[in-house]
Amino acid sequence: MQRHPLFSYFSIAYAIKFIFLVPYTLAAWGIISGDWGIAFIIATFGPCLSGIIMIRVTEGNPGLSRLKSRVRQWRVGWKWLSFVFAGIPALIMLGIVVQPGALAGFLGVSALVVARYPLYYFGVWWGGGGVNEEIGWRGFALPRMQLRYGPLWGTLFLGVVHCFWHLEEFLTPAQGGGPGTGWTPFVVTLPIFLLLVISFTIIMTWLFNHTRGSLFAAISAHASVDTPQLALIPLFPAVGVTSMLLGSAVGLGVPALLIVILTRGRLGYRPSQD
Repeated sequence: MQRHPLFSYFSIAYAIKFIFLVPYTLAAWGIISGDWGIAFIIATFGPCLSGIIMIRVTEGNPGLSRLKSRVRQWRVGWKWLSFVFAGIPALIMLGIVVQPGALAGFLGVSALVVARYPLYYFGVWWGGGGVNEEIGWRGFALPRMQLRYGPLWGTLFLGVVHCFWHLEEFLTPAQGGGPGTGWTPFVVTLPIFLLLVISFTIIMTWLFNHTRGSLFAAISAHASVDTPQLALIPLFPAVGVTSMLLGSAVGLGVPALLIVILTRGRLGYRPSQD
């Protein structure tokens, strides 16, 4: 594990995900009975648990202490916090509403929706794609991948691995799959999801490098991507799972491409930060 830390990290993250997701997937297809929601939740903590294990193995207790301090590193500048908390959701919603027919039946923003958003965000931050994933993807993998492959190639590689870590979910309603869906989740939805995750990963690397490796910023940014799916997308009844992913991919894909071009693929990376 010390000789091959990245391979070990990804192997453990994938193993935890797929092992715990098996009963949830079988239940979705009616092969077994019962509510396996808790297994799905545990499965999503694969990157976090793998990251903690690998940091303990490779860096010991001092590494775990540094990890904790990076999670608490919230002083990253107001412009980055504004981008994380407001800019990312705005980009996603813009990508949604520009799609033809997306505004059909729009339910409007009520006081209840506004009040619920922070509650959804808090839940997602801690276990809906925030802490449960970013402790690993950005906490352990990204610094090592940038050092080994460079910022752009390391980011693209991480984006692909991150995307296919979600692969089994496309057999379940979590990603629009399940009985009666055929190959659509894999032929249509998965490629769009891949584009979304790669775009998101580029933006995350750029953010990570400009906030001195702040995991608070990374976790918060991930929560800002996932929370609109729970709190805001339901306001658009005409938007399905695929349209939602496409809108998010467009909303994040355009700025991600601009970041790559304007930084010439460096994504804010400085070798001295390793």
